[in-house]
Amino acid sequence: MDNSRSELLLAKYDLDRNGFVAFAPGAEFGPSKQWPSAHFAALADGLMDKNLQCIIIGSEKDARVGKEIMQASKAKDIINLCGKTTLPDVIDIISAARCSVTNDSGLMHLAYASGTKLIAIYGSTSAEYTPPLSSNSIIFQKKISCRPCFERTCRYGHYNCLTRVTPEEVLSAQYLQ
Repeated sequence: MDNSRSELLLAKYDLDRNGFVAFAPGAEFGPSKQWPSAHFAALADGLMDKNLQCIIIGSEKDARVGKEIMQASKAKDIINLCGKTTLPDVIDIISAARCSVTNDSGLMHLAYASGTKLIAIYGSTSAEYTPPLSSNSIIFQKKISCRPCFERTCRYGHYNCLTRVTPEEVLSAQYLQ
């Protein structure tokens, strides 16, 4: 983490110094670890009502989901940085965020390692096995009979482990107040 680099990146990408929320919607493991893009979009809408800017971070592979979030959201100040930053940039940007909202992914681990407040959403996996190692984290995971299954795709096709974590629940988390 480099504070001077963070300041340069905030200026470069026109990020709100008074607080922005970093979304990390990707998960290399597969769709059973990815909270729906429509849920991220609804969360962005709720954050807009609280005057909080949203950014989307991830690799080029996450650009599609970043675009989906932007298209589904009413918030017009979302910045999609998927595929536009280096890993050191992402670390410095996350460290300047008010909070990061992530799936159980590599960026989740980078977020807690950077010291930022973290909201982690678990689908097919479990925080009992791969938790964020930070007291600055809030975990959302649903207790349903088929989870944790640790599969890349939902064998039942419903992804209820993810879809039942609602944007309203996440929006009510203390880090977003």
